[in-house]
Amino acid sequence: MKITIETKIQAPVDKVWSAWTTPDDIVKWNFASDEWCCPRAQIDLQPGGKFSYRMEAKDGSTWFDFAGEFIAIEENKRMEFHLGDNRSVVVNFEKSGDDTVTLSETFEAEEENSAEQQRRGWQSILDNFKKHVESD
Repeated sequence: MKITIETKIQAPVDKVWSAWTTPDDIVKWNFASDEWCCPRAQIDLQPGGKFSYRMEAKDGSTWFDFAGEFIAIEENKRMEFHLGDNRSVVVNFEKSGDDTVTLSETFEAEEENSAEQQRRGWQSILDNFKKHVESD
């Protein structure tokens, strides 16, 4: 099953792309709730390049690495990657005028959590991203 989430961001596409792909930015927005953080982000933004983002509970009770490999990159437009469990993700950056971007993510659902739980979690991270870009 594939799930798509999206948000509209009031910022130029190059700023949105940069915040999505720069480790110093990623650690500021890549978590679903205030109880979590992203203390480390590594990214090699090219086809065949790998990424790894550490996601952990602030109380230290649990953590995981969100990691994968890039398949295709079109700067300021689109990226596709496979996660460590081989699920695919496509991220689109659709420019509307000079200062609005619709960012959408389509991902293959995993089987451990409900589709609704996955949709909410990914959307929360995307909402944090929007907040980060628009407040910067």
